[in-house]
Amino acid sequence: MIRVARRLPEIQFVRFCVVGASGYAVNLAVYAALLAAGLHYLAAAAGAFLVAAGSNYLWNRTWTFRASGAPVLGQGGRALVVSGLSLGANQLFLYVLVAAGAGHLAGQAIAIVLATPFSFAANKLWAFAEPPSSGVLQPVEVGARERNR
Repeated sequence: MIRVARRLPEIQFVRFCVVGASGYAVNLAVYAALLAAGLHYLAAAAGAFLVAAGSNYLWNRTWTFRASGAPVLGQGGRALVVSGLSLGANQLFLYVLVAAGAGHLAGQAIAIVLATPFSFAANKLWAFAEPPSSGVLQPVEVGARERNR
């Protein structure tokens, strides 16, 4: 159990959840501020989502998926597409929840949670995926013990 607890910061999914939790807090804080400024709830949700997505992109690029060596434009473009699709799902969930009687802030909190599984899968499998290898076989060095067998 202790060994697992020590490895938690190394586990990619845990890092994604930490980044997601910070993005969740950023999203809700920006959303509440935009609502207080008088924006329509759907416009406020879009603005908050974009701010949180930008923050999450930076953290996921450098810490979660450790893909800081990948080209920013290609990876950023894929992450933007994933964020846009996630935003669409978030907006749909929020609209349905508010229409069903949920409050704006509670509806947004639930909508974020509902859109997260798609976001994780799309980011892991596409936006931050390792580029395919060139197909060229690379030599593998065999240690002295292996050569003497």
